[in-house]
Order: sequence, then structure tokens, then C-alpha cells
Amino acid sequence: MKIAMIGAGSVRFAQQIIGDVAQTEELSKADTFIYLMDINEERLNASHVLAQKYVQELGSPVKIVKTSQLDEAIEGADFIINTAYPYDPRYHEDGFQRWDSVTELAEKYGYYRGIDSQELSMVSTYSYVLVSYPDVKLALEIAKRMERLAPDAYLLQTANPVFEITQAVKRVSKAKIIGFCHGVAGVYEVFERLKLDPKDVDWQVAGVNHGIWLNRFRYKGKDAYPLLDEWIEKELANWKSRSPWDIQMSPAAMDMYRFYGMLPIGDTVRNGTWKYHYNLETKKKWFGEFGGIDNEVERPKLHEMLRMARKRLIELAQRVQLHENVKLTEEFPEIFRKGQMSGEQHIPFINAIANDKRVRLFLNVENQGVLKDFPDDLVMELPVWVDKSGIHREKIEPDLTDRIKKFYLWPRILRMEWNLEAFFSRDVRVLEEILLRDPRTRSYEQVIAVIDAILNLPFNEELREHYHFPRKKRV
Repeated sequence: MKIAMIGAGSVRFAQQIIGDVAQTEELSKADTFIYLMDINEERLNASHVLAQKYVQELGSPVKIVKTSQLDEAIEGADFIINTAYPYDPRYHEDGFQRWDSVTELAEKYGYYRGIDSQELSMVSTYSYVLVSYPDVKLALEIAKRMERLAPDAYLLQTANPVFEITQAVKRVSKAKIIGFCHGVAGVYEVFERLKLDPKDVDWQVAGVNHGIWLNRFRYKGKDAYPLLDEWIEKELANWKSRSPWDIQMSPAAMDMYRFYGMLPIGDTVRNGTWKYHYNLETKKKWFGEFGGIDNEVERPKLHEMLRMARKRLIELAQRVQLHENVKLTEEFPEIFRKGQMSGEQHIPFINAIANDKRVRLFLNVENQGVLKDFPDDLVMELPVWVDKSGIHREKIEPDLTDRIKKFYLWPRILRMEWNLEAFFSRDVRVLEEILLRDPRTRSYEQVIAVIDAILNLPFNEELREHYHFPRKKRV
């Protein structure tokens, strides 16, 4: 078996997936090869050194190969995991700096948290100039090369925006792409707060990526939503956020539940309307003392923490090369786990397809009639069972509420369509039309000014060419 990881220099995610492979009996074999691919030589080398050491500590014979060539990673692969966050190294150390630059500039024109913070798509670093041009472009390039070099492989799309990318690849490529996200794990926070044994909970979630809802929620055979209602009445007033990420049981989540009739799960809580996001004070009211992760205080902290973690891992790789007695599972146990899986869905999916180890997952796949009132070819996040014969969608019972469909899903789907229209048409006027519908916009001149300013940034040369910028003279 050959598993390729594109963007493996991220180090953290790559090591988690490698640990999952090494600790999966059916996959941890001498003829299993994991190809790590990245264009950043320093990070790729570090990831390679750590991966080799990690599988050694786990006693796994899995082979680790590094490459900076996309074709070499893809050729003959059975599974390709795209976790890359593309950026131009001539201008920035990482993709975070690119996003920070655009966000800071947009705020000068009156767009709090940048033009990419959009209603129902508030996840920071999720987008780049509305349509995530570099991310969609890279995924399409991977899919194109897969058709030639690995036509039977699965593309496990992990990098955001999962919704837009998976839908785009489905429309223009024959590549077998599946969207992956770990946001569904938010249900376990619900179970913990309500003191429910997960083994006794019958549950489903469904929707679109970063827009999923707890449609079925039963505990020991009975409707469990009354238990949530009781918790809201007795405990919500005393709820405290334990970290910027701890928002699953926040006032925002419960307010969304009251309006939509079902509980939003995972990143869906971050992706409400502007009601929860006008400014930092508003965010703190709805998400707790940190105001969530998508604000001007916590997001920079996270970026710096990730940079420091990356630096620490690079230094750790250097130590591993000098000292054989370094134990990764002792020095960095939050990443290098022993006897514990990461919780990501990628390796259970691969094991199910390759070795018929049937498993229930929540994946971004074409709807195919599962969710009523939505097209069959629309990519939606659904509960599925996976085995050697493929992906089998569960029947959604009960159906999502009309309000979820009309006020959340259809508007989010339209935004996805607008994003892809901008990408494929290469018409800068589409960017303008998207931004004109933003409640922060006060005039057409404001829209023109901010888009011009962003496209004129030095590192946006390719983006300017894509949108035939500067524009032709307007009427």
C-alpha cells in the first residue's frame, strides 16, 4: 500500500496520521509506504526524521519516504491525503502570515476580521480572498495528476475549504475525492456535559462541512433533547469556556438550537450569523470569556503557538538525529501517542476500504438523495458506513428542520456556488457581488477599494493574473 501526504511539512497532523497507520494492525506492515511530500525542505526533513523515529518506537515496519515532487508522491498511490496550506515562500514564512496580511488590510477598509469572514463561513483562515484560490487550485492540480498517475486512488481532502474544494473537484475531475473533517467530535462534548454514556446514545449529524446538526439524539431509546433543555435551564447560566475552542455548549450554540430546532455541532457553532460576530465584545457575550478562536486576540496567539510548536518539533528532529535515546512518545505525547489513536477519520476509512474493516464515519460525499430537498450531486457531510465495497450512506432520520434548510444550508450552499463561480469564471466582478451582499459594506466604492488593495499586495501576482487585473474600465 502507498499512502501519500501532501503538505506533510505541517509536522503535527502528519505525525498523528502516521501514528494511526503504525497502530492499525492490518496496515502496519513492511509493504506499507507513507510518502511525505512538501515544498518546504526544512519542515519536510523534520517530518521525515520524526516519522521514522515514531514508527520505530511503535515497533512498526511501515516505510517512510520523503519527496518534494508532487508527481513522485502521487504516482501509484492508493490513498492521497491533501492537508497542504499553500503559500508563496518568497513573501511569507507560512500561510498564516499571508492570511494575517490580508485580514489586517481589509480591516482598514471597515471589514472586521477581513473580507473572508463571511456570514455562515466565519472560520478564520478558512478562505483567502473569498474563494480560497490557492487551495482550490492545488486540489484541482492534485486531482488532474491523479487521473494520469493514480486513477484508482482516493483523494482524502483535509485542507480547507473542504466544502468548496470537494465540490469543485467532483465537477471537473474523475478523481475519487472524499472530504474529511473532525468537527463531528463536538458531539462528545455534548455527551460529557449532559453526563451521558456515549455507548447509550443513538445519534446522527448531517448538513454540509462546518454546517452540521444533531438531527437524531436519543439516550437509552428516548428523545434526549429534553435533557439538553433541562441543562440549558439549570446550567447554561453557569457555563464557562475552558479555552478559545470550547464553544460547543456556549450561549451561541444554545441560541442557534432554540432558533433552528436542532443543535449545531463542532465548527458549525463558529459559523452562525453576524449576530454572534459583530465585534470582540459581541463574541465574548456569545462564546465566553475568550470570544472563541476567531478574533483579533486569540487567533494571533494560536498562530504564534503553532509556529512555536513547529519550531519545537524541528528542534526535536535535530536532537533525534544526534541522540538515539530520545523518546518522542515521552517528550511530545500530545502528538506522538502510544496505544491511542488520534481520533481523525482518515485511517479508519483507509482500513475499511483496503481490509474490509467496516466502520461508521461522517464524510463529505455526494448527497445522492439522502438529505431531502437538496441535489443528488451536492457534496454534503453525512453519516456513512465504509467497507471494501465502498461508501454506504445512512438514511437520515429524522430529517433536518425546515429552518436549518432555509436559513442555514441553502444560504451556505449559495455562498459555495458564488465562490466557485468566481474561481472558474475568473471574473473579478463576482468578488464584488459577493462583497456587496456583506452587511459590513456601506458603498460600492468601499468594495472596489478593498478588493483593489488586496489584489495589489506584492504576493498576489498570480491572483491578479487569474482575475485579469487591473480591471477593464467600468461603465
